[in-house]
Amino acid sequence: MPSHNSPELIHAVPVRHWGRWVSAVIVAIIAYAILNQLVTNQQFQWDVVADNLFKIQIVKGVAWTLALTVAAMALGIALAVTMAIMRRSDNPVLRSVATVYIWFFRGTPIYTQLIFWGLIGTLFPTITVGIPGVVDFFSFAPNNIFAERQYTMFLFAVLGLGINEGAYLAEIVRSGLNSVDPGQEEAAKALGMSSGMIMRRIILPQAMRVIVPPTGNETISMLKTTSLVTAVPLSLELTHVTNASGFSSFQPIPFLLVAAIWYLSITSVLMVGQYYLEKFYGRGTSDSSDSSRARTTKKSRAGRQAAINAAQTTVDDPFAEYTP
Repeated sequence: MPSHNSPELIHAVPVRHWGRWVSAVIVAIIAYAILNQLVTNQQFQWDVVADNLFKIQIVKGVAWTLALTVAAMALGIALAVTMAIMRRSDNPVLRSVATVYIWFFRGTPIYTQLIFWGLIGTLFPTITVGIPGVVDFFSFAPNNIFAERQYTMFLFAVLGLGINEGAYLAEIVRSGLNSVDPGQEEAAKALGMSSGMIMRRIILPQAMRVIVPPTGNETISMLKTTSLVTAVPLSLELTHVTNASGFSSFQPIPFLLVAAIWYLSITSVLMVGQYYLEKFYGRGTSDSSDSSRARTTKKSRAGRQAAINAAQTTVDDPFAEYTP
């Protein structure tokens, strides 16, 4: 029986978060309603979706979509790095050219640009490469670059998507370069490093931590933007193939679902790749290394404690009185 002088125990009552439970119930009901419609609504025709998901025409469309995405992003990244460096240049001509490029291609819709790329053969029946009025190196007809017209349209689609993407990525790259402490560039110059070496060895590796996340988002966006290349016109990518198959079979909904499933699958893979890239370039930062540092600290403490115990320099009961 406790004495009258002992403190009374506190009967703590946990805080009731009724709003959380109400929100969770509402969200669960909405999710169940959506899932129920997906399963029970016969208009989705999931059997048709399953039959056509790996159809050879669909798989080819997926391959062309991936090719468009990779080629356009490669071109866009190359242009972005070039334009970002030009924006940082002390040369006013280089800065002006990069500024006008970014202004124009960010300021006009991508669909409009793709239409112009599809009409480039009409605008310029023959393109001559050389110095105007001095010498002509070679000429070619834009619409006859490849014997297969769709291959030519694929090239125009890559140019249209890549050049447009370069304008957006240029600002991302520039912000990443500006995030690096200027003192590191000054220190590298003091060590005698050239400007190119400073950019490759000092600035870019550190800027990647800032550049990679939005670039991953732009890659996912590019995957979906390839559905607009029908403006060129290119009829090989996934959206055009599924739309054509759906309208020809009078079953547009299941073929739209086929395209959606493929886009979601590819996006999921890209998101996993983006996660590991961010983790790789974020090494050494507090956000990325907190968990690994905690595990390392725990192992280190356990190892030190085991060494102390093995040395037998402490008693088993640290609270036992010991009289020498």
